[in-house]
Parts: sequence; structure tokens; C-alpha cells
Amino acid sequence: MEHLIQVSMPTASSRTALSCYRWVVFTLSALLFFLSQFYRTSNAVIAVELLRDLSLDTEGLGVLSAAFFYVFALCQIPITVFLDRIGPRRLMTGLSLVGVVGALVFSLAESLTVGVIGRILLGIGMACNLMGTLKLLSEWFRPAIFATLTGLVFSIGTAGNMLSTTPLVALVAAVGWRGGFQIIAAVNLGLTLIFWIAVRDRPRSNGGHDPDEAAGDGLREVFVNVRRLFRYRDYWIISLGTFVRYGTAASFQALWAGPFLHEVMGYSALATGNIILLLNVGMIIGGTFWGALSDRISGSHKPLVITGLSALAVLMVSLAAIPADTGAAVTGVLFFLFGLSSAGGLLMYPHIKELVPRQMAGAAMTGINFFTMIGPAVFLQGLGVLMQRLYPEASRGPAAFDTALIMCACCLVLAGGLYLFTRKTVKASDAIL
Repeated sequence: MEHLIQVSMPTASSRTALSCYRWVVFTLSALLFFLSQFYRTSNAVIAVELLRDLSLDTEGLGVLSAAFFYVFALCQIPITVFLDRIGPRRLMTGLSLVGVVGALVFSLAESLTVGVIGRILLGIGMACNLMGTLKLLSEWFRPAIFATLTGLVFSIGTAGNMLSTTPLVALVAAVGWRGGFQIIAAVNLGLTLIFWIAVRDRPRSNGGHDPDEAAGDGLREVFVNVRRLFRYRDYWIISLGTFVRYGTAASFQALWAGPFLHEVMGYSALATGNIILLLNVGMIIGGTFWGALSDRISGSHKPLVITGLSALAVLMVSLAAIPADTGAAVTGVLFFLFGLSSAGGLLMYPHIKELVPRQMAGAAMTGINFFTMIGPAVFLQGLGVLMQRLYPEASRGPAAFDTALIMCACCLVLAGGLYLFTRKTVKASDAIL
């Protein structure tokens, strides 16, 4: 009997080791998401160099940046099917190696075609770093703190966005944008190898089996869950919400903020990088703020998501209305609030997770992530086409950006209005794993 008790009851030291190790898993997976965020937003501060070195116009620049998001979004479909079956460790490692190749190809591009190929490989390579991280968190941490951890992951990822602002400007000044991407690719390779060596998919069971050998859900069950998911009205409303929220915010953050600040507002490259940096600071603070507010104070995601969408729409209109001679301090505050408001969208992940049965949570969050990532692709390319076609002689001028910002604000208002019809979830207590 004593022996059975010892096997089934973990010792204090084993619990301490498990507690420490789960934070190793958290840190390494979050760092891969950090790099994903860097790659997706890096074009904003090197837009001028890309326009020059790859002989692009406004529409071509939009296509180049959108390529990453299109393929990233499309990859969510097989990831939905295979994440549980293959496991996040294997999938994140394999795809990250593809991303390393993509960064190298992009750094060597001399034309739009090669640049797009590099961005496509980067999109494939980074496609699992968010959903794989969330899957790992669901295995290693208790559900009661999932929204808080999600917010923390997004905050760390946003630090990757920060790397693509002023630090990238400094790196480009030192070694050029091509050399900068080659350095980041080397860092990416090293981190991927460490992740493969150190991380496991889930805690070791009492029986002592290797967690990576645990069988995932059968393909038939996965497809059944996806088919059931498509019948949920809330899934489609939340999907539209995240499509618009991240589509409008990320298209601005990842690309159009740079030309807007540099060419419309007349700021220097360094000032432009600093202001975009403030946007990312707002997102970092917002990630932990919205998650903690939901877990500890509100207990519900719906009203907070609607608040974030509404605030983001107001800020879009404000940016369209400010005169070109506005000081950098005022513009910086608006960008900070932009980032803070945008971060409220992360609550859509725990919202859909709590609206569906547990066995469907992975498919639901990955499905939501598909719409999250297709949003920037559509808005990046769509805004580029819109500005080029409506204002062919001044496609990066004030009128073009005002039109784009107002259109984005209208889409956000529509998404927020529809979000009112989703079901409200209330946080319930749950047991510690």
C-alpha cells in the first residue's frame, strides 16, 4: 500500500521540479512566438529600403507583406488537424526550420518574386508558434490562469514587434536590412534547436510513459469536432471580430504605420521607429492588462472585447483627423493607446475556448487563429490596392491614408456591433492540475 501511495502521490521535490520546468516550456515556446511577431511586422521600418531595393510600388509593397499572412492563415487548416496528433514540439520545430530558410531567402531577394517566396516560407515557418504555445500552456498549466498566460504570451510576442522598430532601425543602419535578417535567422536556428532538446508536449504521466509518445486524437474525431464547430454561431461572429480587429491593427502595425509616419507626418526614420515602438509598448501592457482584467476582475470576456474594438475604431478616426504638423509626443500617445486597445482582441481566444466543449477547444482556437491571420493579409493587400487605385498620383499621401483609416474604423464598428450577439461566459473555479 505504501508503495502504491508513493507512486500515485508526487513528492514535494517532484512538484517543485514540475513547477519550474513548466516555466521553461513557457519561456522557450513564447520566445518562438516572439520571433514570429518580429518577422510579421518587420517590413514597417524597412519599407523605404524595400521600395528601393526591390523596385516596388505601393501595391507591390502590400503584396509582399501580405504573402506572410496569407500562407500563415492557410497553414492553420492542417495545423487544426495535426497539432494534437503530431504534438506541438515536433510541429513547431519542423516549421521553425522552414522559417529560418525563409529569412535567408528574403535577405537575398532582388525582386518582388523572390521576396514573396521568402515571406511565404517565413509564414509557413511561423504558423504554429502561437497555437503550439497555447496548446503547451493548456497541457502544463491549470485552466484558471489560461487567459492571464495568454495575455503574457501576447505581451512577450509584442516584444518581438518592438524588436522590429527602433532596434531594427539601428541594426539596419549597422549591417543593412539583409545582414539584419541573416543575424535574426541565426538566432532563430539556435532557439529552435534548444526548444527541440528541452521541451516536451505534456507532463510525464504517473505510469512513466514518454509524453511525446502519447497518441493524439484520431483524424475522424478531429474532423467531427471541426464540423460541429462550424455549427456554432458564436464561432463565426468571433471569427469575424478577430479578422477585422487584427486585420486592421496588424496591417497598420506591420507596414502602413511606417509610410504614414514618414511620408504623411514627416517624421524621421528614427522618430518613426520610436513611435511604432510606443504602439508595441501599448500592446505589451495591454496583453497583461486585458488578460488580468478578465481573469481577476470582470470574469467575462465579451464586454472587454467590445470595449477594445470600440476604442480601436475611435483611435483610427483620430489618426485620420490629426494634422500633419502634430508633434511626435501627441502622435506617440495615440499610437500607445492604439496598441493598448488592440491587445483586447486576445480575449477572443479564451472566449471561444469557454464556449465550446473541452475536446473542441484546440480546433476552435486554431480556427479562430485562421481568421486572425487572414485578416492582415486581406487588409495589407486591400489597403495597398485601395490607395493605389483611388489615389494613383499620391498613393501614400494624406488623403489616401485618411480613406484607409476611416474604412478600417467602419469595419471595426460593424464587428463590435455583431459581437453583441455572442454568448457571455462567466469564469468558473477549476481544480489545479
